[in-house]
Amino acid sequence: MSKVWFITGAARGIGARVAQAAIDAGERVVATGRDMAQLRNTFGNADAERIALVHLDVADAGSAVDAVKRALERFGRIDVLVNNAAYGLLGNFEELAPAQIEQQFAVNVYGVMHVMRAVLPTMRAQRAGHIINISSIAGVTGFDGASVYCASKYAIEGLSASLSLELDKFGIQVSVVEPGFFRTDFLDASSVRYGAASIDAYAAHGKVEDAYGAYHGKQLGDPVKLGRAIVQLASLPAPPRQLLAGSDALAMATATVDARRATMLADAALSASTDHVD
Repeated sequence: MSKVWFITGAARGIGARVAQAAIDAGERVVATGRDMAQLRNTFGNADAERIALVHLDVADAGSAVDAVKRALERFGRIDVLVNNAAYGLLGNFEELAPAQIEQQFAVNVYGVMHVMRAVLPTMRAQRAGHIINISSIAGVTGFDGASVYCASKYAIEGLSASLSLELDKFGIQVSVVEPGFFRTDFLDASSVRYGAASIDAYAAHGKVEDAYGAYHGKQLGDPVKLGRAIVQLASLPAPPRQLLAGSDALAMATATVDARRATMLADAALSASTDHVD
């Protein structure tokens, strides 16, 4: 029997590629997004029997509840939830306005929470389900000029790791996917946002827009292949809790983990010195 997928941010980028890969695999898909015209344009040729296009603004908890209700009315269940909707807020921390930071977390973090809150009662009742949260290599290691974006993705890492323990008893699996740099519109002007202010002390070291803009259209990762990999991930009987996506992500994560392990061992005596001695 085919699975029912509920995918956020499905109108373009990685979300659209995951949705298409799921459709190609014979699955049924609830493709959600804020822009219904864009959703219809992306999936205009899809089999109407196997896809539902649903409006969803993940930053709005009520919108998440409504979208899940419509999905259940259409297909009766939700087997795989892919929390993909997110955007990049780049810039030095001091140059980001509080409102920009709040909106970054409203979408990238609270948006994931809103959708999971709406879906989890159904998955618990089913005693089955798979939540796939799209994080980033930025949730594994820090990046210069991306502190708040990294913070939002680190939050998804911690949330997913703990949820996997909470939900295992209900037969619900949780995986977090950590893509490297993929050739999507993530760095396009229609998606990425930069700091509202400019501080001379930082500007003297170069513009964040120039540093990241140079990667646009040259990213190593292929989003079509990532879509297929995520569908394959969902087919595994025991899926991993973390999956790095892309050789660049694997290389960066390996360097980060190795460096942290070396530091842990070097400072082991200082760490142990804080224990009570009875």
